[in-house]
Amino acid sequence: MAMAQHKIDLQAPELAPPAVSVEHLHVRFGGGQSEFTALKDVSVTIPKGALVTMIGPSGCGKSTLLRCIADLVPVSDGTISVLGQTPRKAREGRDFAFVFQEATLLPWRSVLDNVRLPLEVGRRADTAAYADPERLLALVGLQGREKALPHELSGGQRQRVAIARALISRPRILLMDEPFGALDEITRDKLNEELLRIWKETGTTIVFVTHSIPEAVFLGEHVLMLAAHPGRVKAYIKVDLPTERTLAIRDTVEFIRITAHLRRLLEEC
Repeated sequence: MAMAQHKIDLQAPELAPPAVSVEHLHVRFGGGQSEFTALKDVSVTIPKGALVTMIGPSGCGKSTLLRCIADLVPVSDGTISVLGQTPRKAREGRDFAFVFQEATLLPWRSVLDNVRLPLEVGRRADTAAYADPERLLALVGLQGREKALPHELSGGQRQRVAIARALISRPRILLMDEPFGALDEITRDKLNEELLRIWKETGTTIVFVTHSIPEAVFLGEHVLMLAAHPGRVKAYIKVDLPTERTLAIRDTVEFIRITAHLRRLLEEC
């Protein structure tokens, strides 16, 4: 069969200097007989400017790995380098931003004021380091909604605000933990396309956690798969699809081949 003639490269290609380098990472919680190993000997390199998606079964440590990069979870063993420095220094320098599954907007503040919030908390002296909030709202498709309150927005619109807020400090890396997981399929598809557009316009390195294989393949230049119990790297593949993607690509033979391959790997996790 034709499908048997294709081979997916399971090695992560070195396309650019790394934005994130993880080497022999171990994360353990608790101690003694109650000790739990969340991540074991995880090593991965994320190139600058890449969009890497991360998938795996529940409990495999996807969110834990993302939080280690963000200096939100302590490392037991191993090292993490973020733009050539420790995660702590990268956090203090606001070199990355984090987008969670929930938008976590302040309900009493307008859309524009929610985006402006990082300007008021730990503001840096160099005002040129920040992006213009109104331009960011235009970038995420919310021009004209600046004065709206969060309860006046749909779930997808609230996530757009959260993305704009994350981009206000011009982060070099954007960490996203299932940001579209609670949205309906139509809204999710639209935001997938919007995220690709924002990624191309900003050049930001993105690490995106999802439970959806089609979403991981549609968005990712590379897909990192973790296995569970304990969390460890199962595969790190390059997605061999055109850079310019629309939702129609999901109906192509190549897209279906890649998702089927990842589904088989996931069954082994």
